[in-house]
Amino acid sequence: MTRFALTGLAGYIAPRHLKAIKEVGGVLVASLDPATNVGLVDSFFPEAEFFTEPEAFEAYLEDLRDRGEGVDYLSIASPNHLHYPQIRMALRLGANALSEKPLVLWPEEIARLKELEARTGRRVYTVLQLRVHPSLLALKERLGQEKGAKDVVLTYVTGRGKWYGKSWKVDEAKSGGLATNIGIHFFDLLAWLFGRALHVEVHARTPTVNAGYLELEGARVRWFLSIDPSFVPEPLRRQGKRTYRSIAVDGEEVEFSEGFTDLHTEVYRKTLAGEGFGLDEAAEAIRVAALLRTLPLSQPSPENRHPFLG
Repeated sequence: MTRFALTGLAGYIAPRHLKAIKEVGGVLVASLDPATNVGLVDSFFPEAEFFTEPEAFEAYLEDLRDRGEGVDYLSIASPNHLHYPQIRMALRLGANALSEKPLVLWPEEIARLKELEARTGRRVYTVLQLRVHPSLLALKERLGQEKGAKDVVLTYVTGRGKWYGKSWKVDEAKSGGLATNIGIHFFDLLAWLFGRALHVEVHARTPTVNAGYLELEGARVRWFLSIDPSFVPEPLRRQGKRTYRSIAVDGEEVEFSEGFTDLHTEVYRKTLAGEGFGLDEAAEAIRVAALLRTLPLSQPSPENRHPFLG
């Protein structure tokens, strides 16, 4: 039975990790969160130890390790800026790390983690669940049979309430900003489907909207990200929808708004089978997101402007 510990137990995404650990036949040994509204864990692993202080959490796991009862994986679902130090904690404890997106905030942190992997013999993995989405796997297979650069329009709107503006997510030093916090999966998706980014432009960067243009090895991409639900198309808003995901390739829509329920479990299965997504897979999206955070804004040309920008 694979032994896990988990950070960020009180967070939004933690239930998907608990469910995945359960469904792959693992056991949660211990968890960490400064908040204590974590009663959901009782539905999965009521016997798991719980800590509110990282020092006590790490000391407990060290003791287990020293007794030959250490954890195999540290799953990391904490705020983004904590991923890098907590991945390092995992490797120090003799465990593999399985971190939520973004794996880290800066490309140089990828390089340091590669050195730590080599030194410790442990591995760093991340949750890139769009790479296991059935519709997107079918798209990748189809693209592999076609030639020529594609014209792509990527749109992701995920409505957030007023709480968002008062959370750590609006602190760029902690979240990496909007393009990193909500966009990293989509930039990874683009790299997975179409290759490395050769040219990057940022056309809008506000607390609620990021947009721009990418030239990849195999595609020209106009992209738009927002947490403002007013950008959800009107027919969907009338149905009460606050989320809209769309990727159009050469004008053909690829539908992937549904089917997200079990993707974490599939990522866990692949990781335990030795097929997880590691530092090399994560690196390109981290590089692009860092550029989007730091590049000056540029004026879009008509052909490079995302239609949602007006």
